[in-house]
Amino acid sequence: MRRFWIAACATFGLDQASKLGVMYGLDLVNRGEIPVYPPYLLFRMARNYGINFGLLSHESDLARWGLIAVALVISAWVIWWMRRERGNGWALVSGGVLIGGALGNVVDRIAYGWVADFLNMSCCGIENPYAFNVADIAIFAGAIGLVFFSKSDGKPSGTGGKPARAKRRTP
Repeated sequence: MRRFWIAACATFGLDQASKLGVMYGLDLVNRGEIPVYPPYLLFRMARNYGINFGLLSHESDLARWGLIAVALVISAWVIWWMRRERGNGWALVSGGVLIGGALGNVVDRIAYGWVADFLNMSCCGIENPYAFNVADIAIFAGAIGLVFFSKSDGKPSGTGGKPARAKRRTP
């Protein structure tokens, strides 16, 4: 579980540092938008009250605390799952990255009432109206990593996916 917690803490720290640095260090909160590598990358301030792409977006306290509760329940479930994946290094890192991102967005919801999104990417003449953050990338990457690296046979790691051999009894 050491890899899991290192990945979770590193992801959480990177997410929170990037948000604070861009929002307050670069004053994106007041500037609204900063061209970084236009049109491909802009820092564009967005207050996300919902989930990805603003889905389920309500500015009510019930929705806010409901999304916090859902994120915490899913995080607890992933922690439980990763405890069963002992010895599966890439799955543990993937789970840690996912948890670090999820908890980064939970902290935003508690501190601000919304999630701070600031990365906006567009390409090929198509302007993307949506913004995201490091936590969103981590949640997506962690989930994909879990799909590819976790054991799919339902057995705890450590057996190499092979059933344990029964010991022979000698009379």
